[in-house]
Amino acid sequence: MNKHIIKKVILVLGLTVAGLIPAKAQQNIQFSQYIFNSLSVNPAYAGYKEEWFAQLALRSQWTGLSGAPRTGQLSIDGVADANKNVGLGLQITDDRLGPQSATSVYANYAYRLRLNDEDTQRLSFGIGAGITQYGLDGNKLNPVDFDDPNLPAGKISTTIPDLRFGVYYYNPNFYIGASAMDLLSGDKSNSIFNWDKNNVANLKRKRHYYLIAGTILNLSEDTKLRPSLLYKEDLKGPSSLDISSMFIFAEKFWIGGSYRTGVNLWKKDYAKGQDLSSLNSISAIAQFYVTNTFRVGYSYDHILSKLSSIQNGTHEITIGITFPGKNKRLLSPRFF
Repeated sequence: MNKHIIKKVILVLGLTVAGLIPAKAQQNIQFSQYIFNSLSVNPAYAGYKEEWFAQLALRSQWTGLSGAPRTGQLSIDGVADANKNVGLGLQITDDRLGPQSATSVYANYAYRLRLNDEDTQRLSFGIGAGITQYGLDGNKLNPVDFDDPNLPAGKISTTIPDLRFGVYYYNPNFYIGASAMDLLSGDKSNSIFNWDKNNVANLKRKRHYYLIAGTILNLSEDTKLRPSLLYKEDLKGPSSLDISSMFIFAEKFWIGGSYRTGVNLWKKDYAKGQDLSSLNSISAIAQFYVTNTFRVGYSYDHILSKLSSIQNGTHEITIGITFPGKNKRLLSPRFF
């Protein structure tokens, strides 16, 4: 594919990203180690590593605080054809927050356009389809008025379908991607539970938008620097920005950190009359390749807000395994 076509394709991606930015983000699950497997934020990432890759992520947020979030996710993705044009992925996630629970299964499909003869650049379009079972245990609630009709009696649950869409471009030097989650959560279908007589929408879900970007810098023969960012938006609540940077030594040991903060690109209704701090957290992140096919990651998040005095931080562990295939040599490391 010639340079003129490549420039036009990148321009289309840029316009797609720009169209998504004024868009919704903090209701969805957040992983500090998304940088090791961006399938959790963009279905178009499926197949990027061009080998079948499985990852288990376990996150314990705000440890020491009763009812704090607990999240587990198992994902697997890879390419499904010899030309590496089709990426497939599967994600299973379980999330717990006090009396609330959400268990989801998503199947992801990505079509990966080859942009040059050397096959070092790809533009991928991805879609994810899945279902989520939301649960609410009224027995775990502690109301002031025990006869409150607005609260459920016992456990209730509901299952809701969902769609996701993403675009992802990469070359050896940088990547950029945009995605939209919860596409079926429009104004008329955003209620998860309606359990009282007045049909009150007690729990709602929102549409979420993500922008990811990053690059790789060669500092020396054995040392690289990988800065990246993640912008999250839901149009209603605070916007969020993660700025991360990882040093990579000998392509085996990754260590770095991340800073998460709120950003105000425009005035939102939630902020009226409020004096909310934009400070969120800082994270220490590390990943080590035990072998060429097995890696382990760990991160610790330290809260910067007043919440830090009543909890003990957030711990996250990831375990990743690459399956290079029978009689196939493992590809060179994928840094994105």
